[in-house]
Amino acid sequence: MVDVDWTVDRHLQDRPAEVVALYRRFIALAEACGPFTLAATKTAITLGGARRGFAGVGLTPRSLDGHLDLQRRVEDRRIRRSAPYTKRLFVHQFRVLRLDDLDDEFGGWLQEAYAVGQGAHLARPATG
Repeated sequence: MVDVDWTVDRHLQDRPAEVVALYRRFIALAEACGPFTLAATKTAITLGGARRGFAGVGLTPRSLDGHLDLQRRVEDRRIRRSAPYTKRLFVHQFRVLRLDDLDDEFGGWLQEAYAVGQGAHLARPATG
């Protein structure tokens, strides 16, 4: 049975202000990339592009955890793990704890993920 009552507001409800601020900053970075859709389920909020989902987040009591789909592997302290998803995509699991973690570099990764959501990975040869 699907719970149709899950919304972004429900995810934000009763969360610490610091974690809500992380979510709002993440969404602001995504909005700077262009239009996208939001889909809320019990466990996550997923961001979708014209072709596919490209990122998702979940709010914990102390952090914003999520994933980005990128065409390359990124190594950074905020990236908890990355793994090949398809021949052309790597899924990156991230955790951010402070607003400073959502800096211009992170915004650049989000722009790359947004391009994947628009289908950029279909037009280019796979890179490794």
